[in-house]
Amino acid sequence: MAKHQPDTGVDNSEATLDLSHLRRETRTALELAVVASAPQDLIDRLAWAAGLLEAIVELPANSPPVLALVPKLTKRAKSTLEQWSDWQTERLARDQA
Repeated sequence: MAKHQPDTGVDNSEATLDLSHLRRETRTALELAVVASAPQDLIDRLAWAAGLLEAIVELPANSPPVLALVPKLTKRAKSTLEQWSDWQTERLARDQA
């Protein structure tokens, strides 16, 4: 017997794919930040986001923990990726000067 899952208004396959891409992007940024000796605070934020994204993709998309965490996690992960990009751009400009 199939379980009926509530309609959340979000295409689960699209949301799962978006989280998967965000997870991969965050994990790559973390690896690059470690190699580039980025500030510890930035590495910590990337590690937090990468770790939580790793945990969430293992859970059912409609589970209460995922539904509760995803909005804030997505926002923080994207913000941290922007901070990483800014830091990386500034460092590259400084190194080329």
